Amino acid sequence: MSTDDRNMSSHSRTGVVSIIMPVHNGEPWLTECLESVVSQTFNGSMELSVYNDASTDMTASILEGFKSKMEKAGISMLINGHNGTPVGVGAARNRAIGASGGQFLCFLDADDVMDSRRIEMQLAAAVSRPNAIVGCQFRRLPVDSTPRFTDWCNRLEQEQLYTQAYTSHGPTVAMPTWFCSREVFDKIGKFDESGKGTPEDLIFFMAHLKSGGELYRVNEVLMMYRYHPGATTHSVHRETIWEIQVSSLEEQVLCGWNQFTIWNAGKQGRRFYRTLKNENKQKVNAFCDVDEKKIEKGVYIYEESKKSPKPRVPIVHFSDAMPPFIICMKQDLTGGDFEKNLGSLNLQEGKDYYFCS
Repeated sequence: MSTDDRNMSSHSRTGVVSIIMPVHNGEPWLTECLESVVSQTFNGSMELSVYNDASTDMTASILEGFKSKMEKAGISMLINGHNGTPVGVGAARNRAIGASGGQFLCFLDADDVMDSRRIEMQLAAAVSRPNAIVGCQFRRLPVDSTPRFTDWCNRLEQEQLYTQAYTSHGPTVAMPTWFCSREVFDKIGKFDESGKGTPEDLIFFMAHLKSGGELYRVNEVLMMYRYHPGATTHSVHRETIWEIQVSSLEEQVLCGWNQFTIWNAGKQGRRFYRTLKNENKQKVNAFCDVDEKKIEKGVYIYEESKKSPKPRVPIVHFSDAMPPFIICMKQDLTGGDFEKNLGSLNLQEGKDYYFCS
């Protein structure tokens, strides 16, 4: 453990909320973001810990210009950073956390905006759920950006925060809305610092679940989550996300199953099968589908296998398939037909099926 890691827990102060903000060239949005910090209705102790990650625009000047305004609002402002080559958002978050001293951590990206009630409401939830990452509902700007993701994330039921954690959307509690106790962070240790292309939030999220961490969402829109071409999420490789998804599903779900069916004999279902470890491939008793041509074919032959003979997996109609299922289908894309078919089986999500798509 490094000196910075030890300091993160050794100088924490009971009751203080540390707002954690990494920033790299945040000039276009930073003023609006900082104004949302000043406007918080929470009247307890707050500090804003910023790590300026080698910004080359007016970010440093904007930050310095807000110091007196923060102080008048009773908010301590800690500004750290460096020049040269950016270290990336994971490392910048870690350094902002290392410099902070609060018992609770409120994550804020420099291009987003907090509702004035955010800290007050999420702190109340985190105090009563000390082992949880606490999120909230959010709106996007522009309004019409990522409508399927926004709708999915905002309408998940509490249990679905766990059962739908293995989909391509990413964490079921969106990273820009995270709020937690410092103990939750310290249990995992830090964000991955590999830099551009690495989904450090997803890696942390899955490690949190694996360690027995809890999830909770405040059902109020407390964040404006901005969408723009320069957002770090656009640099993340889809294949990396997929590998993390499947590996986590294997570790946390499939390890407890003796057999299962893959729902979707098409491209996505076959991709899932090929990605599985050998011991989990052997647990697949069938693919299921509604496509008559796939069902008539009767079998999927794993041609890439080095085994002889090649593994052959039956393909059956979904109504003849045996649960539990791993469903490799995206939701809300079939005009309700898939959801109707799934509902006809009277299954329980998280027991009889999980999504991985």
